[in-house]
Amino acid sequence: MLLIWLMAAAGCPEREPFTPPDPIYLYATYPVGKNPTSVTSADFNQDGLTDLIVTNIGNDSLSILFGNGDGSFKEQQQLRVSVEPRALALDDYNGDGRTDIAVACAGSDQVVLFFGLAGGRFSEGPRYPVQRTPVSIAAGDVNGDRTPDLAVALRNDKIVVLLGNGDGTFATGPRYEYGDTPTSIALADLTQDGKLDLLVTNGGPMSNAVTVWTGNGDGSFRDPVDYRTGKRPLGLSFADFNNDRKTDLLVINGERDSFAVFLGNGNGTFQNGKESGADAGPVHGIAGDFDGDRMADVAIVNIQSSNLSLLFGRGDGTFKYPPKHYRVSSGPFAVTSLSLKPNATEPPGLAVVSNGAGSVSIFLHQGTHAIAPRPAS
Repeated sequence: MLLIWLMAAAGCPEREPFTPPDPIYLYATYPVGKNPTSVTSADFNQDGLTDLIVTNIGNDSLSILFGNGDGSFKEQQQLRVSVEPRALALDDYNGDGRTDIAVACAGSDQVVLFFGLAGGRFSEGPRYPVQRTPVSIAAGDVNGDRTPDLAVALRNDKIVVLLGNGDGTFATGPRYEYGDTPTSIALADLTQDGKLDLLVTNGGPMSNAVTVWTGNGDGSFRDPVDYRTGKRPLGLSFADFNNDRKTDLLVINGERDSFAVFLGNGNGTFQNGKESGADAGPVHGIAGDFDGDRMADVAIVNIQSSNLSLLFGRGDGTFKYPPKHYRVSSGPFAVTSLSLKPNATEPPGLAVVSNGAGSVSIFLHQGTHAIAPRPAS
């Protein structure tokens, strides 16, 4: 009682404990290939329902799961690719109106193209050698010709730009050497000038930073600027954490169990990062409004604790504690937001791939009342 009185007298009211909401539930888990490393959603067969694609680094394949529109998916169809597909970028690279795939294959030092066909099928396209070990890839129009280009992060501290010709082929663009052990790459218009900018997380001990390269609009980029983050950053994504209509950054730090939010100034620069605690071994995360309060939250998969964590935002770049944890299969490695139909208005669910279990787990929003998953067919 004396302690409570002293806190009140000092102007430090006792904070009410936070009970995290429970906005999602585990709906179903489906097998994919061996050691999956990424998961992405799209409508590959153009039936108006969301499908999933997974990169499987352990058996050199992609798993495509066609959605039934209720949160369930048909049995995977595997597509053989080159050695160790690590990441992919989706876009219409040949201008035929269908979704194509560009795959960063770390084991063969190649970017491999697959072109979408009717019914969700694919045909293999050209392969582009990159030197060496591509670990992440992003698509976007970096030179202003209205055709998608590719930016590729290489493990040997290099970035390669491939300029799209609009017919599914690419020309070699600028190459940059900078940083220390790139782990992920992304494109966004941070300066609001209509030109895409480039961001790279550098996970090596000499860097531990996210690097911003401002785009010139012709496929080249200006001198990089580093923003220090936690130890061994593994990935980044974008959100508006403080509702000021400026792009902010979410960076997942693989060591010391943390993530960082960098609030954007709207001109390509950022405030110093604010670190928050995650669970054991965070490896990937995304932002989204998972509890419906119009403030950005964060979903993170943690490989050591084998769980999915939701952290609920306060609207200023900080988060309420404790998080809400959901148990998943062994070795969760990547997460993506999941709507049952593209451009749907229902609250988002999540899809999580587990590297150790070779599976993808589907979490639906509590407002999506499915009775039981359909059997794979």
